[in-house]
Amino acid sequence: MKTGKISESVLKRSVLRQIENQVQEVKKGAGVGGDCAFLAWENPVPGPGEEMGVAASTQTIALPVKRAAYLAVMAAANNLAAAGAHPVAVTLSLTLPEETQEQHLREWVRQADECGRELGMQIAGGHTEVSAKVQVPVITATALGKGRMETQSPPESFQGLDIVMSKWIGMEGAFLIASEREQELLGRYPAGLLGGAREQGKYLSVAPEAAIAQKSGVYAMHDVRCGGIFGALWEVSQKLGVGLCVNLKKIPVRQETIEVCEFYNLNPYGLISGGALLMLTRQGEYLAEQLEGAGISAAVIGKTNGSNDKIVCNKDETRYLGPPVPDEIYKVFQA
Repeated sequence: MKTGKISESVLKRSVLRQIENQVQEVKKGAGVGGDCAFLAWENPVPGPGEEMGVAASTQTIALPVKRAAYLAVMAAANNLAAAGAHPVAVTLSLTLPEETQEQHLREWVRQADECGRELGMQIAGGHTEVSAKVQVPVITATALGKGRMETQSPPESFQGLDIVMSKWIGMEGAFLIASEREQELLGRYPAGLLGGAREQGKYLSVAPEAAIAQKSGVYAMHDVRCGGIFGALWEVSQKLGVGLCVNLKKIPVRQETIEVCEFYNLNPYGLISGGALLMLTRQGEYLAEQLEGAGISAAVIGKTNGSNDKIVCNKDETRYLGPPVPDEIYKVFQA
């Protein structure tokens, strides 16, 4: 495609035709010459002691992978779920290399729409252009949603809270690597193991566990993604102003993820982990039981404390976490 904005004919043919008005809150969405979407709620009046909010979050994927648009929308929606909001709409921005074919654009829009339908949200607008300055597609999703802001009263202190994690670390990374590097990996691993790694792509939404956690008295949630579990733990600690101590052996990880990481010499604890959610609560075991009862794997992995240290223990060894570093996924896919 030519450098610059996507032509009107391509926009209509490969983007707008794939977007249907499926969410009642989107009153005016994507269209030629319409650069602003309008959302409205039929019953915006909050309940007693509650305040209705409009939530927004943006995520960008700049990796040369087939499912980039799907993952961008999912990541943005997960940010909303972790904040206690319900996603309603998403806007997309795609900056594409010159060698991009129209069929690729059509596929990315299809992926974004697919993810939106799974999560009950609609593509409301966006922007597409071709640039000689980018080597891989840069896909940015901004999710918009609604929610009750801070209905749970914060504790006097965030010290002494249980840290609960859902599912497994490295899911998104294992899914991507197994999907994109299958032939290379088949030289060492059986097809069944790679199938198990790819299967983790089915568990990338944190909305189900976030909904259960909200009803079970959590004080904070954080979706685990770029920088892996170590990066997410650092961010939670910084946000709440507490230290933490985590047992490495209690952090759930699937064997398929370990095998894939060993092949590329990756640290699974620093690998992109979309689909995992950290939840802080006074009743960690109770919350884990509630999640397990709903078919969502969960584990209590540690506690917050009054120090400034962010400690990960492994038997007699102790590691102090530092600020997040670039995700391990970039060792496999150079953006």
